[in-house]
Amino acid sequence: MYEHKLSRFDQSVITIHPGEYHVSGDDIIISTVLGSCVSVAFWDRRLQQGGMNHFMLPGDVSDADLVRNPNAKYGMFAIELLYNELMKAGSMKRDLVAKVFGGASVLKLESGPTKVPKGNVDFALAYLHAEGIPIIANDTGGILPRKLFFFAQTGKVLLKRIAGATASEVEREEALYLDRIKRAESGKVTLF
Repeated sequence: MYEHKLSRFDQSVITIHPGEYHVSGDDIIISTVLGSCVSVAFWDRRLQQGGMNHFMLPGDVSDADLVRNPNAKYGMFAIELLYNELMKAGSMKRDLVAKVFGGASVLKLESGPTKVPKGNVDFALAYLHAEGIPIIANDTGGILPRKLFFFAQTGKVLLKRIAGATASEVEREEALYLDRIKRAESGKVTLF
């Protein structure tokens, strides 16, 4: 995660990467680039604050033993951390709305296509439905990566689909990140 300025915006931009999240009530922009990963953005209509995460692997929202499921920690923990930070900042569940982005089929692995993108999207939607948090925007699936700018105070999102050489770079970065996850988990990650 790093903070920077872009000439087209007055606000500071906080860029998050896979496995990160950020919450703020300040007039800032939270940005990320998604391929098969998913970002869930929460916005508190009452306090006008929000946050966004970025996760690579889904979880199983119906798994009764979710904490011990090695795949669940990515999506589940990413959403829980985001939610908990908003609660610490004074938000109440009834004031939250969600926006879900990503889940494009960008990874071209030697083993063939994975179900990771669809699994990420399905997980996020099922989790939010189970928690009763309304989804007011959903731009998921497809084959092109997305660049997001989430305005923390207003909940506004600017989204751009990425093609060409930049899309190839997103694919390369995601493949490297997935490989790091596999190595860190000593082969415990299952691509389904």
